[in-house]
Amino acid sequence: MLFHFLTTYLVLVNALAFILMLADKQKAIKGAWRIPEATLMGIALLGGSIGAICGMYLVRHKTRHIKFTLGLPLILAVQLVLVYLIKSAI
Repeated sequence: MLFHFLTTYLVLVNALAFILMLADKQKAIKGAWRIPEATLMGIALLGGSIGAICGMYLVRHKTRHIKFTLGLPLILAVQLVLVYLIKSAI
């Protein structure tokens, strides 16, 4: 039950992160109101780092920002270490 919930959560949060990166890219092209960088990083921190990284490189968005090119992989690395530590403790 818990595994199913976590899997569903991670799929949804990563899909949302990808969609937000795509939407922000489209808004940037159109010169429209943008999604705050804090929102993009926040969704990555909540478990959407893989979706954000995929969105960043597939739509070529935020790839010139060190905050994203280093920050998102760092968030993912920390999340993977936490998963490993939690799994090792169980």
